[in-house]
Amino acid sequence: MTSVAARWARALPPWAVDAGIALLVLAAVTMPFVVPRDPRLPEATWAAYGLTALTVLPLVWRRRAPVAVLVGIVAASALYELALDGPGQPLPYTGLVTVYTVADLCPPRKRLGVLLVLPVVVAVSVWLNTRSARELLFSLFVFGAAYAFGRLADTRRRANRVEAEQAAARERARIAREMHDVLSHAVSLMVVQAEAGPVAVRTAPERAEAAFDAISETGRDAMAQLRGMLGVLRETEDAPRAPQPGTAQLPGLLERVRAGGLDVVYEVTGTARRLSPALAATVYRVVQEALTNTVRHAAARVAVVRLAYGEGRLEVTVTDDGRGPGGPGGGGHGLAGVRERAAAHGGSAVCGPGPGGRGFRVAVTLPFGEAGS
Repeated sequence: MTSVAARWARALPPWAVDAGIALLVLAAVTMPFVVPRDPRLPEATWAAYGLTALTVLPLVWRRRAPVAVLVGIVAASALYELALDGPGQPLPYTGLVTVYTVADLCPPRKRLGVLLVLPVVVAVSVWLNTRSARELLFSLFVFGAAYAFGRLADTRRRANRVEAEQAAARERARIAREMHDVLSHAVSLMVVQAEAGPVAVRTAPERAEAAFDAISETGRDAMAQLRGMLGVLRETEDAPRAPQPGTAQLPGLLERVRAGGLDVVYEVTGTARRLSPALAATVYRVVQEALTNTVRHAAARVAVVRLAYGEGRLEVTVTDDGRGPGGPGGGGHGLAGVRERAAAHGGSAVCGPGPGGRGFRVAVTLPFGEAGS
């Protein structure tokens, strides 16, 4: 309920919010005129109430011209003190709201001018009213607090804006990584299978049919994943999210790679644990990118994918018997994405020559976190 009310309040136009604030302040300044009063105090006249209500009206324009509104309120309040002897107010509501607005919305030069003039105006107002040191200190305190709250609101808004921009940048980078992994993997497999197709047509027609089936299956899988990603961009905050691929989808990924001619061995050691969706998706993408590099660059015959569940961490290793560092070790966007994915979970990634300097090896260590227990 609270989140719904907050979203509803944020959806209101600024003029509606300002009008609501003006009505609340009007209700507050009306109370001294309707509450029974001591007969010895000045009588509450309609003229006094009309001028009091007039000081509230400029609050509707407080965002457009905060300093001008503050000047108008100060002038109306001075006229009330000098020309009328009506009931006073327990707090200078209109002045406090306007000082808050100046501190929140005005540029530094205007804020500094108001901050320098405000103590003088407060001192003159107290001298015209009670000439009490106690009232002077209290007035300086409440106006100083209003100014401080205004600066705090401005600082919070700026911090939220920076945080939103950083979140948007992270999301753009995540989507770019996902699309790179999906497209790079699918296109690499399809190219390899398409190149093998003509040869298979001449020598083994049954293998050619399998190659074309693999091309079709790889394309359909890539289209399904891309539709899922693009659908996320169109979804609202409360819309359901399509699940990301995870460790359960690894056998299907390996089958598609095998259909392209690479012999893939899959090993799982240790006690398998339930992974969070984000961690499981990272494991899938790491394996996908490592195998994509092997298919594209390594000219390998065999690749070994190993998931080792250890104490508090999961080690994902993909090793091939291909060309070694001169192959997939070029450090392109794919392997950079592997390192970024590992770092996002507090893990690490090492890419380099395989055992004995032969082939290429991608080793990623990922801590389980709370979801791995």
